[in-house]
Amino acid sequence: MALLDTAAVAVPLGGPELPQERRLVTALPGPRSAEILARKADAVAAGVGHTVPVATVAAGGGVVVDADGNSLIDLGSGIAVTTVGNAHPKVAAAVAAQAAQFTHTCFMISPYESYIEVAEALNRVTPGDFAKKSALFNSGAEAVENAIKIARKHTGRQAVVAFDHGYHGRTNLTMALTAKSMPYKSGFGPFAPEVYRAPMSYPFRDGLAGPEAAARVILQLEKQIGADNLAAVIIEPIQGEGGFIVPAEGFLPAIVDWCRANGVVFIADEVQTGFARTGHMFASEIFGIEPDLITTAKGIAGGLPLAAVTGRAEIMDASHSGGLGGTYGGNPIACAAALAAIDVFENDGVIERAREIGTILTDRLTAIQQGDARVGEVRGHGAMIAAEFVDPETNAPDAALTAAVAKACIAQGVIVLTCGTYGNVIRFLPPLAIGDDLLNEGLDVVAAALAAA
Repeated sequence: MALLDTAAVAVPLGGPELPQERRLVTALPGPRSAEILARKADAVAAGVGHTVPVATVAAGGGVVVDADGNSLIDLGSGIAVTTVGNAHPKVAAAVAAQAAQFTHTCFMISPYESYIEVAEALNRVTPGDFAKKSALFNSGAEAVENAIKIARKHTGRQAVVAFDHGYHGRTNLTMALTAKSMPYKSGFGPFAPEVYRAPMSYPFRDGLAGPEAAARVILQLEKQIGADNLAAVIIEPIQGEGGFIVPAEGFLPAIVDWCRANGVVFIADEVQTGFARTGHMFASEIFGIEPDLITTAKGIAGGLPLAAVTGRAEIMDASHSGGLGGTYGGNPIACAAALAAIDVFENDGVIERAREIGTILTDRLTAIQQGDARVGEVRGHGAMIAAEFVDPETNAPDAALTAAVAKACIAQGVIVLTCGTYGNVIRFLPPLAIGDDLLNEGLDVVAAALAAA
């Protein structure tokens, strides 16, 4: 880790040209960050928290630089958003060019080609060899809400099923779909009706094979809801906030088959898993499934706010004209960024890079697990890997250990994120632009933090 003699650091440009190093000039937060965070406390609503006590001024490659000149290794990508790397040159150039042309017209008022180009790209790259259409929105939660609207309109039914440990957003409907109460739902009800929950396949904790876990779900759907009442089943192919839970082999195909047989729309929420994150363009490919509808956001536009629903044309066309949209949905600057990011995903080897990162993460974390029984499981795909921390005698979730390790990593200049229904999982979501040396240094810090905890 490099050290500087002074905290008087000029604000650098972001992007891949930033020095790729972990560098701590001050304890965190440094004086300038502390000053800015004090202003945050005075000006920003208390409900908007933060994980890392820094004020960011630049980011790129695998680092985030703060106002005091500290350079932190980024193993979170702003929760899986800056997958291609922060301020990627292609994305930055596309954004600048579009901003100089026009910034907004509202696609529903005066359409523009870039929105259509993004829809065409999504129709092409998402799973399924069938006619598709897309609609663009602003956030993952908004995409999920619209997917449910479309499914209800298409089927004429109202009920929707989500899963234990699932996360789908913070709006009223998506809070109803989300499993975890604190901090996402507590005190914010009542929630939208006709939302039901089914048990997720969680091999580490339920021990069930995929078909067995699916049969348990199907029995519940048929007996407690009724297929004739069910508009949609929505699931993250690999659950994100719930703990990077990878369902057992055969679970998802069995659910999809049941949905097809009963006229139920199967929605894959790939907001976190989509766009190369798992070593595939979409996680659905890992499990051999073709969703009726797929929701995307996060990595879609290299850091700009954009989201989408893509799916079978006959389902997507169910809504009447004017039933879908929004003032900012498919903003031209975000569309320009998305087209640049999709170009990177398709042509710059980032899917292969995600697999390489996944091998490093899995090998390093598995080696840690072999020497420390508090690491109950290492799981995930590509650059979406997690470690679940437990009491080695009871296998009970150990949230306190998880929080201590994460806090120690951040203090040492490595950004890591916790997750899981029980708060006992650390998730690793590095930008795919990170180098091997920096990634391994970050994992060295994680190993040391766990050893010291």
